[in-house]
Amino acid sequence: MDVQTYVHGIGRQARAAARIIAKAGTGTKNRALRETAAAIERDRKRLLEANARDLDEARRQKLDAAMLDRLTLTPKVIAAMADGLRQIAALPDPIGEITGLRKRPTGIKVGKMRVPIGVVAIIYESRPNVTADAAGLCIKSGNAAILRGGSEAIHSNQAIAACVHAGLRAAGLPETVVQVIETTDRAAVGELIGMQDFVDVVVPRGGKSLIARLMRESRIPMIKHLHGVCHTYIDDKADLKKAIRIADNAKTQRLGTCNTMETLLVARGIAAEVLPPLCRIYLEKGIELRVDEEARKILRSTFGSAVPQIKAATEEDWYTEYLDAILSVRVVKDLDEAMEHIAAYGSQHTDAIVTEDKARARRFLREVDSSSVMVNASTRFADGYEYGLGAEVGISTDKLHARGPVGLEGLTSLKWVVIGTGQIRK
Repeated sequence: MDVQTYVHGIGRQARAAARIIAKAGTGTKNRALRETAAAIERDRKRLLEANARDLDEARRQKLDAAMLDRLTLTPKVIAAMADGLRQIAALPDPIGEITGLRKRPTGIKVGKMRVPIGVVAIIYESRPNVTADAAGLCIKSGNAAILRGGSEAIHSNQAIAACVHAGLRAAGLPETVVQVIETTDRAAVGELIGMQDFVDVVVPRGGKSLIARLMRESRIPMIKHLHGVCHTYIDDKADLKKAIRIADNAKTQRLGTCNTMETLLVARGIAAEVLPPLCRIYLEKGIELRVDEEARKILRSTFGSAVPQIKAATEEDWYTEYLDAILSVRVVKDLDEAMEHIAAYGSQHTDAIVTEDKARARRFLREVDSSSVMVNASTRFADGYEYGLGAEVGISTDKLHARGPVGLEGLTSLKWVVIGTGQIRK
């Protein structure tokens, strides 16, 4: 295969399809989404068979447990994909909405209209459910999509794409509205991120090395986050039971996601009460703890000095997104020191405070500069589905255009509209 010719051909088709989907009515787009959801449910067996082929190859290549977890489709995941598409269909259509319309002294009315971006290229690894989520969001927001999944999920992605194409056909839309790159040749990524004539924005979803590469090489604007070093701070005004439940869930509910807590910060005034029972839970669940000296002294008095799962934290640990059964733990003086730590070591992804003090909660919300900031809730909620977006194409830690989980609105732009009655400028 001539990769350059192949990828550029997809780009040209996407640009043509973008003009068609941009003018499609809400009913047409919603029908495509519902028909895709029905196809996914109807073809569940075929999706599981395709995924089994990918999993067999992944195990043969000895991919790690976190990668296998992200790669796996189950009946529950497949049902969630279909449900997510129906949720997107049920959301208000943002395209064509005019806001801020105001009358000027000349008599003209000036406002802004929400419009599609155009062609969205999404590059992702491991998670085949992204194929359905990304396709659904792009269809509803009036964009054409070029999807490039990881080679480890090639059969799963193609099977899901077949369901998407069935949905598009049923709604009278061209299959080229959503195209999945079928080659596993890595050169395809290089071609895709250089096609400025055909692609309007790139959304990378994957490991740090993939996103770092795209940041270096792409000549197209991106919606991205590099990594998720997420924190939970347990304040000395926290409810102890609430804090333990939240901090346990934030780390152990799922290890390999970007919104999983990687560093636990505990106020000195409550550390001796909360750390022993909480860390007992972590140890029982197989979590390795990398702790500062103050936390180590507290845990030593409870567990003794010979617990191999409790290790001294290094400076590098505070910067690390583990995506694994490892957690950094630090005791801090107070809220100010916790926020200083987050500012120094965080990735502006998701950070949470557990406290019953409303003034401190408001300060945390206002002063922590992350794309999602939470009070008394697990960081695992930083997700488009949980935020009511239906699905997401990714998380953005950038400050321009889109920030946090990127749903429908994040895949749109605004243009100025002017409505007159014959006015001319004098």
